[in-house]
Amino acid sequence: MVHPPPTDEAGSAPRFWVPFVAAAMGLSPQSSAQTNAATAGNDAACATPGNWFDGTTGRAIDRKDLFRDLADKGSVVLLGESHTSPDHHFWQMHTVAGLRARTDNMVIGFESFPRRLQPILDDWSAGKLTADQFLKAAEWRTVWGYDAGLYMPLFQFARLNRIPMIALNVDRGVVSRVGREGWAALPTDAREGVGNPAPASAGYLRELAGVQLMKMTMRPGATAPSGPPPEPSEEAIAEVLKDPSFKRFVEAQQTWDRAMAEALAGAKRKYPNATVVGVLGSGHVMHGYGAAHQLKDLGIANVTSLIPMAAENACKQIDPASAAPFADVMFSLPRGSEDEPPTDRPRLGVLLSQGDGAPKITQVVDKSVAETTGLQANDHVIRAAGNDMRNVEDLVDTVGVQAPGTWLPLTIRRDGQEIEFIAKFPPRPR
Repeated sequence: MVHPPPTDEAGSAPRFWVPFVAAAMGLSPQSSAQTNAATAGNDAACATPGNWFDGTTGRAIDRKDLFRDLADKGSVVLLGESHTSPDHHFWQMHTVAGLRARTDNMVIGFESFPRRLQPILDDWSAGKLTADQFLKAAEWRTVWGYDAGLYMPLFQFARLNRIPMIALNVDRGVVSRVGREGWAALPTDAREGVGNPAPASAGYLRELAGVQLMKMTMRPGATAPSGPPPEPSEEAIAEVLKDPSFKRFVEAQQTWDRAMAEALAGAKRKYPNATVVGVLGSGHVMHGYGAAHQLKDLGIANVTSLIPMAAENACKQIDPASAAPFADVMFSLPRGSEDEPPTDRPRLGVLLSQGDGAPKITQVVDKSVAETTGLQANDHVIRAAGNDMRNVEDLVDTVGVQAPGTWLPLTIRRDGQEIEFIAKFPPRPR
């Protein structure tokens, strides 16, 4: 989710769910022989855009039957997504609307909001806020940071239909601290009410070990591999599993999983007959390793995972022999839906909080533009590009519009003195 855990950098999308990247890059342990055997005779369903199909067998599923069953059973339905994919968000909107047509009793939970913002979601669902007021009050740019336009149709749908919205997450600082110090070192009063996660399965540990190996090849200065990465060796996996930093990495991922599972379970208790929908990154959903695993530990057994995938890749995820299918149900998207990577945005490389009249740097990321520039924790950024920076949003917006190779003048307040710096962004974003 990390070494250190995924961090929010001014001008960058703040959350990076690495297990989904691992799956996209082919790190799921599945041989081509298994794939070919699994998909023989089922390609018409999984390889044809617009089809729903069983994630274990590859057989086509009737959409109307699927939505009726999910609504009638009052399931917890986990909708996986790639945060930057428009097609994934269109699919989620289609799915939620289909479920809503079958039931008037629905709740939607979102990974994108920490639980302290629940009152803002309540006001939005009740129609008390405009869209701009909602995004500002929900601290969208600093808490989540992905394109709000991808999420707003679903938010608007919930508001128009008075569907309760649930904040599933915890503040990023909790997960970051777990990644640095470990779960046991986090005081109970700093856990935001999150209980002890259920132990990770062997499959989850192996999946995350593959991600850790991938991350090691993607560190600053490393040459990006051409083509799909090779399947990690068992020896390499075994070495990662013994690394103490990997244990903290796993615990950080599980903190997210447990927090969201608890929020979904709480919604199920509050609305016992409702269909509870969770909108999560696919890394928290796939193979049932993340949120579903924690939900079952909490006594919620009726959980169904749904994940979309481009038609050219969908059939590769089917393996009837697997004890942990990629998803219970999958949807084949148009070909090429996952070809275009998200646009890189400039990154200053800092964590920010609101300081005394200006954004305050709480952490500087290693080997970042900020570190090279000489910025330090506890600095206040009072001006950028000659403009006053009154809050975090001002700085995020300013950094976000910088072109590659830009030299950005910054005025920093440090220990009561103003110091001038020039942040030099690389010709290509890291």
